[in-house]
Amino acid sequence: MSTKTTVLSMAYLPNIEWMHAFLSNNCIIDIYENFQKQSYRNRAVILSANGTFPLVIPIQNQHKKTPMHALQPDNQVKWQRQHWESIKAAYGSSAFYIHYAPYFEKLYHKPALSVLQFEVELLQLLLKLLKIDRPINLSTEYIDATENYIDLRQTISPKVISSFEPKPYLQIFAGKFPFQSNLSVLDLLFNQGTQSISYIL
Repeated sequence: MSTKTTVLSMAYLPNIEWMHAFLSNNCIIDIYENFQKQSYRNRAVILSANGTFPLVIPIQNQHKKTPMHALQPDNQVKWQRQHWESIKAAYGSSAFYIHYAPYFEKLYHKPALSVLQFEVELLQLLLKLLKIDRPINLSTEYIDATENYIDLRQTISPKVISSFEPKPYLQIFAGKFPFQSNLSVLDLLFNQGTQSISYIL
């Protein structure tokens, strides 16, 4: 365990690398940094019958610099329904879908008041289902990168080739695709259930 504090960006249904960093370190999530397009701040990647598939929360006023804590979803787009339908189509026949789906379905049918609120509730649910007792520490101001921190806000990104290699596990479309690494932890949960934590740490 590192003695330095790890700084993460908020993430939508975070991937295994993000969850590994969150669970392995003294960690804080910076919710006062500005939103960045094409990042995991509003994007998750799942595995569908056609391959990897992004779930992207549409954002209001993307042209403005908006801190994560104030970010508003564009609810004129029925994105929650669309995302839930995509998740159902991808994982409906997975081994643990029947056990966990009702919890997620409830959240996806409740209007998202803000991006942060929705993502924190999903993270709380993931931790509950993974049986992990760990607080979610959110920043109270923007965190300046210093030597006191392990700053992963720009490192865990769709734009960065990651050196993180999670252990392979059996995925629902294993007969169709080679192992797809570092997807949303949702993929791991629906495929591996209670064994998921051993693939994260």
